[in-house]
Amino acid sequence: MIKFLISLIIIFSCNHAMAQSEGLTSSPYSLYGLGAINQTSIGSSNSMGYSGIGLRTDTGINNLNPATNAMIPQNSFFYDIGVVGEFNSYGNNVNDESKTTFNFSNLAFAFRIDDRLGAGISLIPYSDVGYSLLGIQTNIEGSSQVFESNVTGLGGLNDLRFNVGYGLSESLRLGLSASLLFGNIEETESFSIRRGYFELTEITNYSGFRFGFGAQYDLTDNITIGSTVQLPVSLGGNLKRSARKTLGGSEIVVEEDEGDSVADFKLPLELGFGLGFRLSDFLTLSADYKKNFWDCTNQSEKIGTYQDQDIYAFGMEYVKNPLGRKYGERIRFRGGVNYDNGYLAINDRKIEGYNFTFGIGLPTGVFSNSLMNLSYSYGSKGQIENVLVEENYHVLILNLSLEDFWFKKRKIN
Repeated sequence: MIKFLISLIIIFSCNHAMAQSEGLTSSPYSLYGLGAINQTSIGSSNSMGYSGIGLRTDTGINNLNPATNAMIPQNSFFYDIGVVGEFNSYGNNVNDESKTTFNFSNLAFAFRIDDRLGAGISLIPYSDVGYSLLGIQTNIEGSSQVFESNVTGLGGLNDLRFNVGYGLSESLRLGLSASLLFGNIEETESFSIRRGYFELTEITNYSGFRFGFGAQYDLTDNITIGSTVQLPVSLGGNLKRSARKTLGGSEIVVEEDEGDSVADFKLPLELGFGLGFRLSDFLTLSADYKKNFWDCTNQSEKIGTYQDQDIYAFGMEYVKNPLGRKYGERIRFRGGVNYDNGYLAINDRKIEGYNFTFGIGLPTGVFSNSLMNLSYSYGSKGQIENVLVEENYHVLILNLSLEDFWFKKRKIN
């Protein structure tokens, strides 16, 4: 089993790296920093407004709070694999465009280690880059003429995370997470002048370790509060540059390794707080608030600055009877909303966005917690003003959230 899991992670990592070379997003806002920060998570959270810090669960993986791993049942082994499709449409005062992307979204599994002790490993995108800037006009030095160039960006970062949770008591759980963030961003600029062609490619590799903590406390049997902390970290970067020039039928290629010449990219301190309400056996509500302290990183873009970010998330789940004999009684219906006031300000206007999410959980077994989770999200980001672009997007995510059993004795009548 262990060899199978290791092989699965290696295969998925290779596939995911290849997939990122094709672009996991087409958002124009992936131009900035490390790209568009990924909000999607695992399983039911994607259709509950991406909330779940305060949700306690022993029926699946909750990657938003490592403390929930303490609740994994004895002999249970959870795993989750997902695919995502995204349709983006964006425009300004001049043009409107659209694009569709499709790829893997996550791989995760979690298991029980000992009494009140559980662990999990997940691999999800941390950020995605996929933009194209066509027809950029630049003045030719020493003349009044201009030339047009095209710029494209691909890549992003991955988050390989190890979570462990331990229950100090029946009502208090603590968690620890350790993440390896790694990936690269490739930017290519090309242009033609008369009979010549020039292409410059820069590949920036980033990597670093990040640690976090989580906690959950059951105020009552039906109310749980949770909190998470992600510590700040500086991701080290190195740059590899290559240039290709074609003139008069001959081609010249020059490669240059800049080593550690790229400035570290700083990720901020992130705090999260959540509430989970179980109003009855069939209705669950969740509410999250996250604060990301980008101001303290003292970073800026050429046309913008990083500012503190606030994220509000709300979700609900309804199931008529989770233990019902009829299939329809065990289907889970979910909905949620998410508001993000943004972390990048351009011309003193932050790029804010919102999402409305809906989903359904279809049971795939009678005596297990296995589900096929289908999530849909509609969102919008930015606005048509000055240099900003309004982006609208539809996201469809399919997660196979499955449960298996380890070392369970068979009963023979």
